[in-house]
Amino acid sequence: MAKQTDRGLENREIVLDVLMEVLERGSFIHLVLGQALKKYQYLDKADRAFISRVSEGTVEYLIQIDEIINRYSKTSTQKMKPVIRNLLRLSVYQIVYMDRVPDRAACSEAVKLAQKRRFGGLKGFVNGVLRTISREKEGISFREPWVELSLPRWLYEMWEGQYGKEVTGRMGRAFLEEDAETTVWVKPEMRGEALESLASQGVRALPDSELPDLLKLSGYDYLESLEAFRKGWLQVQDRSSYLAGVAAPPEKESFVLDVCAAPGGKSLHMAQLMDGKGCVEARDLTDRKRELIEENVRRSGFQNVYCKTWDARILDASMEDRADLVIADLPCSGLGILGKKPDIRWNMSPQQMRKLAGLQREILSVVWRYVKPGGRLIYSTCTINPEENQDNAAWFLSSFPFEPVDLRETLGEYFKEDSLEKGWIQLLPGIHRGDGFFISVFRRAD
Repeated sequence: MAKQTDRGLENREIVLDVLMEVLERGSFIHLVLGQALKKYQYLDKADRAFISRVSEGTVEYLIQIDEIINRYSKTSTQKMKPVIRNLLRLSVYQIVYMDRVPDRAACSEAVKLAQKRRFGGLKGFVNGVLRTISREKEGISFREPWVELSLPRWLYEMWEGQYGKEVTGRMGRAFLEEDAETTVWVKPEMRGEALESLASQGVRALPDSELPDLLKLSGYDYLESLEAFRKGWLQVQDRSSYLAGVAAPPEKESFVLDVCAAPGGKSLHMAQLMDGKGCVEARDLTDRKRELIEENVRRSGFQNVYCKTWDARILDASMEDRADLVIADLPCSGLGILGKKPDIRWNMSPQQMRKLAGLQREILSVVWRYVKPGGRLIYSTCTINPEENQDNAAWFLSSFPFEPVDLRETLGEYFKEDSLEKGWIQLLPGIHRGDGFFISVFRRAD
């Protein structure tokens, strides 16, 4: 029993360290949590799952959690010591949102952790706040819709103005849904071996009902433990991102240029669609991002993908008029993937979104030159902000010698939106399956 208690304390301390990095120092949760899970890879699968869920869940439900704490604490969260603030947050998440964690365990472990972190003088405060919340949690409710959806007020009001209350509610609830599944595409020629391998490792693999190359995986510890992943038979890519390749599939001998490619999912998908023929050049801004792409290329075994470090804002004269297809999946606000990266809620602002929309135009002003006459350009983002999506697509058409590509031929089987005829589609979480994502396709005039 003592060993189990010590393990519980250790797990919660790891979560506390993750939250301190993310919520106090502004680090990205997917990076911090990934590093923590790698460091503590010796932990049991259940312990690692606990650390992941409490870390991500606390950040996802932060607005609700702070609202709850502030109701039962005389000191507001903003005036607390950072360690105590985040210790209460991760404990409230366990008490209110996790049925399998006994409330008494969440309370007692929080007190022990406060003492371990040299805040023993506040253990009575921590214990009192948490035990009161535990007693009264069944009656907790929220009046304001942005608190109910755990969204910053400015973001909720922006979406309500753009999409209406009902759609905003569906999006917000979709972001809060727990999704333990990972979407991957499978090399068609290796599908049988991949499914057999996954089954042998106890992994649940559910096929997508519309896109046969996609699988939803669950029941595994980490990707590198899967034989099918290590051998390059699988590639992680969300359904919405995968549809960008479906929207504009390349010809077999095409030259495809992916200008902001990391971690390489779209580049590898294009290589797969060309049956390993043609050529894909995958670029990104830094050597670290290029190395990340190269790692995935080596694992996948594709021989027709090449990588290069390049700033997409700078014209590469050697590439002018050469590409049959340019992929411009550009840096964006990421508002379509709040379910995967919940800290975006706190790291984004209207001012930053405007800067990103300007950056996207700056890059598009350069990379269109790489498209050969008659060639195509895909502009996509993982956001649901019209300024970065529909507005930029309209600006692009009015500024450069391109015309929209009717997407009813490629995506009409899956969607009925009128916008397909105009060359774009906005995928919304809770309305469409997969991430929030924008896809537009243009053809350069001959």
